[in-house]
Amino acid sequence: MDTIEIGLWVTGGLLVLVVTGMRVAFAAALAGLVGLLWVFWSKRGYDPEQFGWALTVAIKTAGQVPHSKVAAHTLSLIPTFILIGYLAYYAGLTRALFEAAKRWVAWVPGGLAVSTVFATAGFAAVSGASVATSAVFARIAIPEMLKIGYNKQFAAGVVAAGGTLASLIPPSAILVIYAIIVEQDVGKLLLAGFIPGAFSAIIYGLLIVGIAVVFKNVGPPVRGFTWRQRFAALPGALPIFAVILIIIGFVYNPFGEQAWGTPTEGGAIGAFIVFLFALWRGMRWEQLKAALLETAKLTAMIFSIIWGVLIYVRFLGFADLPGAFSDWITSLTLSPMLILICILLAYAVLGMFMDAIGMLLLTLPVVYPAVMAMNGGEMVSAAESTFGMSGPMCAIWFGILVVKMAEFCLITPPIGLNCFVVAGVWPDLSVQDVFRGVTPFFIADGLTIAALVAFPGIVLYLPSLAQ
Repeated sequence: MDTIEIGLWVTGGLLVLVVTGMRVAFAAALAGLVGLLWVFWSKRGYDPEQFGWALTVAIKTAGQVPHSKVAAHTLSLIPTFILIGYLAYYAGLTRALFEAAKRWVAWVPGGLAVSTVFATAGFAAVSGASVATSAVFARIAIPEMLKIGYNKQFAAGVVAAGGTLASLIPPSAILVIYAIIVEQDVGKLLLAGFIPGAFSAIIYGLLIVGIAVVFKNVGPPVRGFTWRQRFAALPGALPIFAVILIIIGFVYNPFGEQAWGTPTEGGAIGAFIVFLFALWRGMRWEQLKAALLETAKLTAMIFSIIWGVLIYVRFLGFADLPGAFSDWITSLTLSPMLILICILLAYAVLGMFMDAIGMLLLTLPVVYPAVMAMNGGEMVSAAESTFGMSGPMCAIWFGILVVKMAEFCLITPPIGLNCFVVAGVWPDLSVQDVFRGVTPFFIADGLTIAALVAFPGIVLYLPSLAQ
């Protein structure tokens, strides 16, 4: 049995473990360790006397992964971005943001739901975690919507779908992870997420207005706010916009030729500013402690997944499965665009059984080289590329597409994590209620993905300015 066959068997076993309920981090680490042992022992002809040697080498190889990969400076972005989000919540910034959005937007049909979407988009710009965004606005927005007669399923669906925007709008933890896996510029990828994220929020908003117009009892508008009340609500949301400006400046400086610093530095300064504002708003030690603990829990969960999956990725390198898959993809007679669409559909199916971060970590080491091979290689010129863009631009475009698919997976049954979070916050809501509520947003996500595939300029405009 050659190494590619070993790779296929181990990958199949990994999928079985994940589908049967084992956590992705543990399943990937176990599969990677077993795979390394199998590959090393096969190279010694399965000699029983060499089993101990193969086991020792496999354990040492796997043991080097957690520190060597996770100690990357770029990954320090993740805890700082998550901390910004939790500090903003405990400082009351999220409620202020929602109140401002409500006063300015709630007059349209389904206005409170539209306000929720725009508020989640704003909060997503200071928080890199979809789960945290969903949990925060489940506490803030759902009571407001239920109070004026919104359908509870629809209200829950709006919050769960709105929370997915944090996966795309910078600072996004998933975009950072993608950049590290495919070894692309983190700053340009974060920059690329702004317009698609805003586009997704607008599509969500238009969908809600359309539903509210057709079904009168779904979401009544909220009127009566004066212009004075609207402008009075803006100062409370200003720190959010300040952090957004800082992050943009540290990724791409629109006022000069050079950025103000690295994205990591921008995340740290943003967290410090939100911390100072939280102190000014009267944050107590208990609230600060809760924000730090929530940040530590979510960071530990993400890093554990990265550790486990990178052991599996190390095994894939020894098994040469990415190269074999790339060669197979490029040998197909189908058009590259059709193959790309099939890959995205495969992500939609995988997302029904896996969490977003684990899914990307497991698949990208195999899928990404194939996509780049279809485009002609990493550094191919725009004139020679299949998709009409250079290698680095193709990597950014594909990254936004797969992250948008990861958003989609956060609300798809049976694993849709955002739906479970919203249901957990509101005990009188079942998970089935939330899944029914997010169903219309599948259409919106489908339209958004189709637009990003058909018009790559939506994704690539801002990164092209930072060339």
